[in-house]
Amino acid sequence: MILHVDMDAFYASVEERDDPSLVGKPVIVGGSAEGRGVVCAANYEARKYGVHSAMAASRAVRLCPNAIFLKPRMNHYAAISRQIREVFGRYSPIIEPLSLDEAFIDVTHSAALFGSAVSIAARIKEQIRDELGLIASVGVAPSKFIAKIASDLRKPDGLVVVEADKVQAFLDPLPVGRIWGVGKVTDRAFAGRGISTIGQLRRLDVETLSSWFGASGEHYWQLANGIDARRVIPDREAKSISHETTFAVDITDRELLRAWLVELVEQVARRARRHHLRGRVAELKLRFFDFRTINRSATLPEATNTTGELLPAAFRLLDAALSRGAPVRLLGFGICNFRGEDERQLSLFDVEEKQRERKLDEIADSIANRFGKQVVRRAAGQRNVEE
Repeated sequence: MILHVDMDAFYASVEERDDPSLVGKPVIVGGSAEGRGVVCAANYEARKYGVHSAMAASRAVRLCPNAIFLKPRMNHYAAISRQIREVFGRYSPIIEPLSLDEAFIDVTHSAALFGSAVSIAARIKEQIRDELGLIASVGVAPSKFIAKIASDLRKPDGLVVVEADKVQAFLDPLPVGRIWGVGKVTDRAFAGRGISTIGQLRRLDVETLSSWFGASGEHYWQLANGIDARRVIPDREAKSISHETTFAVDITDRELLRAWLVELVEQVARRARRHHLRGRVAELKLRFFDFRTINRSATLPEATNTTGELLPAAFRLLDAALSRGAPVRLLGFGICNFRGEDERQLSLFDVEEKQRERKLDEIADSIANRFGKQVVRRAAGQRNVEE
């Protein structure tokens, strides 16, 4: 069985935990409302006003004038994320992190030591709450697709279990928009054909779906039938390291996209450094409002896991990939074509700037590991979030 663990309103919950006076008040973590800031996270009080992640901070203020705005402390959140992952590691070494606040865990072979997957999920929730003062929602299911849907159904503080023989009964009543890849445009296309639930979709044949949606048709049919054979892949086995985020509302503002890209690059670079991997290829993923998805890549001068070397490549890929004014609903960044640390060839022409960037990363990682708060923050990242 597979667990999908998703921290509830992670950034904002951390701030509430650290400052209990915030509890019960609308809290928004993000950039300045006076500039071109973006909402990174909003607690459930702020969400009652319609505030959500990726929203322009200026709009969030209009919706919720009494909100408390806090600057993001990404190194602090990353340090807490490592503590959460340590809890996961008590029960299984097969952990696939998706971001700072969510991960898949394969507990198939853990039952002999720790009991059922449901028991493990309950213990993980309990230990995260008792040791870290935070709340997690968990989905338990035979596949990643089902587990991720399950974790989202009863937030906050949810625990939803889907046994193998109950998968179809679980899926059939759900709206077709729960299928990965079904965005607003595709959802409307289904609605126009009288299809609103996964059960209705499932009763269609592959040929019909393929005639409507091309290659995506088979993908929709497989997920509607609970077919998802992807396994949980730990970082150490991955052929690439990536992070992506889907926005609650499509984004057209290029500066907001750059702000999110900074965070994604920092997360990818940090994970690569943790596993002593360097990528030779940088990859960007964009999904637009009409669900058109494009992937762009660039070969770097040398394999790297340095944030300062990855950011310029990421920005170039983003600028080249953006269509004029086309709203973006998903943004992702990753690196691949790995080289180990010991495979990096030191060049006589390895300029001081590159050495300086690597040293900055080493210092920032060391401080974050020791103190768990944002003592050092990359200037480019701070500027893009707060402008």
